[in-house]
Amino acid sequence: MVERLVPDELWELFQRVVPEAPTRPQGGGRRRHRDRDVLAAIVFVATSGCTWQQLPAASVGPSGATAHRRFTEWSKARVWAKLHRLVLDELGSRGELDWSRCAIDSVNMRALKRGSLTGPNPVDRGKYGSKIHLITERTGLPLSVGISGANVHDSQALIPLVQGIPPIRSRRGRRRRRPGKLHGDKGYDYNHLRRWLRDRRITPRIARKGTDPQRLGRHRWTIERTMAWLAGCRRLHRRYERKASHFLAFTSIACTLICYRRLTSTDDIQDASV
Repeated sequence: MVERLVPDELWELFQRVVPEAPTRPQGGGRRRHRDRDVLAAIVFVATSGCTWQQLPAASVGPSGATAHRRFTEWSKARVWAKLHRLVLDELGSRGELDWSRCAIDSVNMRALKRGSLTGPNPVDRGKYGSKIHLITERTGLPLSVGISGANVHDSQALIPLVQGIPPIRSRRGRRRRRPGKLHGDKGYDYNHLRRWLRDRRITPRIARKGTDPQRLGRHRWTIERTMAWLAGCRRLHRRYERKASHFLAFTSIACTLICYRRLTSTDDIQDASV
């Protein structure tokens, strides 16, 4: 099961971002579980949606308490964001990222516990929840992700998300972090956002209030599909974590798995051509 959840290529990428294991100056202590086994346990929790206590230690290896402890340790070290960027770099170096058009959108989910970055959802009878904000490139691969309370307006996330796009490798030339165009729905229809995008040489393609946005849907359907891909990470069906850093970590893991699937699909195509 470990090799199925964490393939060799993903494990090689993870080894480049995981911090060194702490050592005991006095020696002794229990033997530390292998990082690959713990990573497989974390991926199992993220994709299956089970609790840490329900983790099948007989199949994966570490217990739920050990996996949660290592998950907290790696989240503090921003391992998941680094891994997501590393997979994006691999895709960019192969020319798999299309920067001509990007799209921005958000999705709401209910929070079962009141933690940081939660708020009353105006479209869910005031139930507390959170939002996942996302920017994807033309084919739907997530480039930048963020979270907020459910009562935060979508327009407030545009600037932080665009600024949060990391410099990603290209097949040739310098790293790139600026799309050619940015598509958004009517929630981003504000003049100051259009001016901000144009100042950074990004063409805004934002639907205007009072108009029919059917033409915009020809390019925004990819981000709607990406939101459905995120739902494949069952841990994101509801927000179970009190800490916002843990919820963001699971979101980054889901985005990394989406990008990694594209990475492996290109490898399969290259192997078939050979």
